Amino acid sequence: MAVNHPIGVFDSGYGGLTVLKEFLALMPEYDFVYLGDNARTPYGTRSFDVVYEYTLEAVKRLFDEGCNLVILACNTASAKALRTIQQRDLPRIAPHKRVLGVIRPAVEEVAEITKNGHVGVVATSGTVASESYPIELEKWSGGRVRQTTQQACPMWVPIVENNVMGTAGAEFFIQSNLQSLFQKDPLIDSLILGCTHYPLLMDSIRKYVPHERVQLIDQGKIVARKLQDYLARHPEMDAVCTKKSGRTFLTTEDARFFESRAEQFLGQAIQADKIEL
Repeated sequence: MAVNHPIGVFDSGYGGLTVLKEFLALMPEYDFVYLGDNARTPYGTRSFDVVYEYTLEAVKRLFDEGCNLVILACNTASAKALRTIQQRDLPRIAPHKRVLGVIRPAVEEVAEITKNGHVGVVATSGTVASESYPIELEKWSGGRVRQTTQQACPMWVPIVENNVMGTAGAEFFIQSNLQSLFQKDPLIDSLILGCTHYPLLMDSIRKYVPHERVQLIDQGKIVARKLQDYLARHPEMDAVCTKKSGRTFLTTEDARFFESRAEQFLGQAIQADKIEL
């Protein structure tokens, strides 16, 4: 029997499907397996220790599915668990496998495009509290980013998950959060959408960004390009990723419920299997 080695994509819920959507558009020949820990979402309000524990469980499960490469398509997991998994766990449990996140690709992109060094970040409360974006921007921007201003947007994920985009209530929260952000720093010229749910709010976000010159950083497309580049630069990893256009979807929630919601994020109908972590 042929062995499959898909690329694993993990998220605490549905948002990572917006990243997977870009992977499938750019790299359709690769096999992918998506795991959503929907039964334990959201991660954004959980402690570092709990997010790390849950994320490591998911990574181990994706390794069991044959993945040699796993993408944490979740800002909270990338912020609270990625570094520990990379530095402490992989050398012990899977030294030849790799786990990558979504924060550094966005950071590298914004460092290239900002004109004045003033960067804004909208994200979940957990990602904002982690200070991951300011830390990574200081580390990787080569001094091009001079000020990073963050805004927690705790209602944005529920707006998407409950499919109430465009309602008066949704618009109120999006407008008020963006007003708060730009009041803190009116000079922001690049805005990182630091949650994989937020591309579904793009039309509303654009309405309340005060200047057309502000560039919106959509992680999905950036992470897809960076993944393609990573595989080109690491042919040894590319060689162990199978390319049969296989698609597998796993969820810790009821599979039928997951399927009914996933199409909103992925843009296509899917079939999923329920698992336990």
